[in-house]
Amino acid sequence: MATAPAAVSPAGFGARIRSEALQSRIMDLILERGLDVGDALPTENELSSELGVGRNTVRESLKVLQALGVIEIRHGFGMFVAPNNLSALASGLAFRGRLSLRHNGEEVMELIDVRQALESGLIGPAIELLTEEHLAGLKEVMEAMREAALEGRPLTGHDAEFHRCLYAPLGNQVLNSLMDVLWQVHRQIHQALGSGRGNPEEQAQAYRDIYEAVANRDKALASERLQRHFDGIRRELRDVARQGV
Repeated sequence: MATAPAAVSPAGFGARIRSEALQSRIMDLILERGLDVGDALPTENELSSELGVGRNTVRESLKVLQALGVIEIRHGFGMFVAPNNLSALASGLAFRGRLSLRHNGEEVMELIDVRQALESGLIGPAIELLTEEHLAGLKEVMEAMREAALEGRPLTGHDAEFHRCLYAPLGNQVLNSLMDVLWQVHRQIHQALGSGRGNPEEQAQAYRDIYEAVANRDKALASERLQRHFDGIRRELRDVARQGV
């Protein structure tokens, strides 16, 4: 019989609140000093003195900020403001998604909902900014997918690159980082489920259909085909979730 999780003591709750407050104070300090990506932070001793807390307490908060992707610690060199990167989210989202597969996969489906809404909603603006150079790059990836499918190889890697090329015209770095995170989560979940899922030729044809709609600058059709693409992913994962992982 599973035991219930231990209740958090008032002292433990207070410690967590203080830790979160210290993390916020360090982030405020970064902004107040006008530090930017790649700039060095004060040392642990300097932070301890300025913030009025022990060095060990500062160190623990810095570890959390590192895990969140706010700072990076280069041993022997110091601490720096981390580059714009959302990949710290990937492991936690992948774990939650894989865990949810044991219980109808609701969180996995919600992640797909996010990707579907994001991509189908932004395809119109991407098409408006599409150049012949962008289209050539997209076609090259699509052809590589077709060759892989004909040889019976999985499309892993090509599919992610196709989506990156699809939204490259927007030049939105936050979008790129978020899409990378969602792809990492998607890939980890598929790896957990095992290989051999899906038909590479059918997948390659679905991407070709999307490419043709984009090449014809047909925003409505491109959005519809992207919606259909994600509907297929959702059905596939839902079938697996029913079987249990």
